[in-house]
Amino acid sequence: MHLSIVVPCFNEEHGLQRLRDALVEALSGHVRDYEVILVDDGSTDRTLSEARRLSEHDPRFRYVSLSRNFGKEPAMLCGLRHACGNRVALLDADLQHPPRLLPRMLVLLDTGYDQVVARRSRSGERAWRTAASRAYYRLASRWLDVRLQDGAGDYRVLSRRAVDALLSLPEHHRFSKGLFAWIGFDTGWVTYRNVPRETGESRWRLSDLVDHGIDGLTAFNDKPLRPAIYLGLLVAGLGGLLAALADGEKRWAALLLGLGGVHLLVLGVLGEYVGRGYAESRRRPHYLVKETGPVPDPLPGEHRVCTAGLVS
Repeated sequence: MHLSIVVPCFNEEHGLQRLRDALVEALSGHVRDYEVILVDDGSTDRTLSEARRLSEHDPRFRYVSLSRNFGKEPAMLCGLRHACGNRVALLDADLQHPPRLLPRMLVLLDTGYDQVVARRSRSGERAWRTAASRAYYRLASRWLDVRLQDGAGDYRVLSRRAVDALLSLPEHHRFSKGLFAWIGFDTGWVTYRNVPRETGESRWRLSDLVDHGIDGLTAFNDKPLRPAIYLGLLVAGLGGLLAALADGEKRWAALLLGLGGVHLLVLGVLGEYVGRGYAESRRRPHYLVKETGPVPDPLPGEHRVCTAGLVS
């Protein structure tokens, strides 16, 4: 199969038909042989019913429904494991990842790249979010062992070699932006303007974005542990200096305040890494599959690595 398209879905009942129409229009005349894998990540609306309907009317569309909401990272992993194509595209269901870019990305992939990434501009984005994102990527460039590109998200096309490399990585806490960078291989870029959602509203709250950012900073290195040591020494030194300059009860108050802040900071950093180690040691599956749509019979000589297990 020439192309598999993996689409994580959560409460996208009103957008799947638009997505289907946009994909068919974009690929018509460019890609003859393709499949679309809709991964229903425990939606609470009629997303699964819509996925079933699309699968019945168009055999190129199939679906995998997870037993509950596991999050976008497990949903993407599930889709990659079920993808049968020699090339695999990842994109969102809300059409913020324009399907019209896929032909350009596939042409670029065939020139020798293993990844082609669609990098969006930040035009039309809220000012606070743009500033926070740029600050985060500057911080990530200093701390991470891999290089993250500002504006590069999950929208990309991968060769089978790159997909197999991603699937070989065993960690439970998956930060895909970092994993895409970690596997390396030659990468091409396509730039596009920021596109508003066609339906609904973003389900990423500020707290979700902060958690996702922390995941990225702690997933690939132990560098946050070193600044905690330096900060501990600094605050302890300042506390000692204040204690020497103050007198009486103020001296002890300054000393205790400084030491208390250091303890909380260091414990928080250590707790983050201990928690990650505990999660990895449990070896729980990334997701559970409740239902899958029809998997087409392979063509003679076709490369198929897709799976359909209930636990993965």
